[in-house]
Amino acid sequence: MKNLPIIALTAGLLLAMSSQAEAKGCLKGAAVGGVAGHVVHHGVAGAAAGCAVGHHKANKKEKEKEADKQQEQK
Repeated sequence: MKNLPIIALTAGLLLAMSSQAEAKGCLKGAAVGGVAGHVVHHGVAGAAAGCAVGHHKANKKEKEKEADKQQEQK
C-alpha cells in the first residue's frame, strides 16, 4: 500500500512522456485525480480519470479561445 503513490506517479510520468504533444491538462488533472483517488484507495484510477478530465478541459478551453479569436476578427 505504501508503494501506491510511487506507482501512480510513475504511471503518470510514463503516460505524460509517451504523449507529450497531447498532454495539455493531463498532468495537472492526473495529480489532482491521483490524490483524490489515493484518499479512497484508488490512486491509479483517480490519476487516469483526472488526466482524462484535465485533457478534456484543456481542449474545451482551447476551442473557446479559437472561437473568441474568430469573433474578434469579424
